[in-house]
Amino acid sequence: MAVSDVVHSDEQELAAVKAATLIESLPWLKRFSGTVVVVKFGGNAMVDDALKRAFAEDMVYLRYAGLFPVVVHGGGPQISAALEAAGIPSEFRGGYRYTSTEAISVVRDVLAGEVNREIVDLINEHGDLARGVSGEGSTLFEGRRRGVVVDGETFDLGHVGDITEVDPSSVLTEIRAGRIPVVSSIATNEDHPDSALNVNADAAAGALAIALEATKLVMLTDVAGLYSDWPNRESLVAAITVSALTDLLPSLESGMIPKMTACLESVVGGVGGATIIDGRIPHSILLEVFTQRGSGTEVIPDDRAASYGAPVVTSTGKTAAHAGAETKGQS
Repeated sequence: MAVSDVVHSDEQELAAVKAATLIESLPWLKRFSGTVVVVKFGGNAMVDDALKRAFAEDMVYLRYAGLFPVVVHGGGPQISAALEAAGIPSEFRGGYRYTSTEAISVVRDVLAGEVNREIVDLINEHGDLARGVSGEGSTLFEGRRRGVVVDGETFDLGHVGDITEVDPSSVLTEIRAGRIPVVSSIATNEDHPDSALNVNADAAAGALAIALEATKLVMLTDVAGLYSDWPNRESLVAAITVSALTDLLPSLESGMIPKMTACLESVVGGVGGATIIDGRIPHSILLEVFTQRGSGTEVIPDDRAASYGAPVVTSTGKTAAHAGAETKGQS
């Protein structure tokens, strides 16, 4: 066989693989086109330049594929750096950052300014596509201050709160204009409207997904997904029912609890599916949305367990074999 024949054969095989990948995305393009997908941007993907650019490309791809992506972000590493530069100590109580009156102004500047602007700019390298939306703008998020209980003792957290109301009109305005809203996790204090609250970005993404009646919520993390028996790497869960996750939630690592709580509450609230994926993998969002296998761990309603297209951890603690009638991401 001539060398040219070998090269031609290799090119054909590569082309076939590319074509198969594109065809594999067809059911998901049909399923998600014209729907809202909320993506919580966080973890290592927020601080690695290559991953940030890959994330921006994913958002642009989703938009041109006919989806309406909405980005919700926090900014823990950036906030810590800014507070240190300002000489303001970072104190954590029960896993939450105590946010003083002095600190909340820094938090607002970092989230609504630095982080939000960078994400918008990266997306807009591909065209005039993204707009920043402040969580406290147009009362998108309203919240109430909260404390935290540690060893039976209640501690004040300052300007930290839970979301109580969501008005998605400012986000919907951007979606209707064909743009990608990029939302910062800041809320207006419902008791003191001139005061801002630092809210958990995972919770903000889940609450916004419910308010937008999103088809899907995707949470970027720094792990491959949810493990039912951490640190056993063999216990990675492909899918888990609402009941099973409710039972498992108290035993999870503290860092996973807000993420899985947001996924749980969003599915209960009517979102079509909620998945946590590994943001350390370039283009992991496209793999999740447009491939049969997907990635990470999806939270599903109990009544979908029997027909789901992968093994599902059920409320009994058992893994239900899939019937193959339904595949990941469908509601």
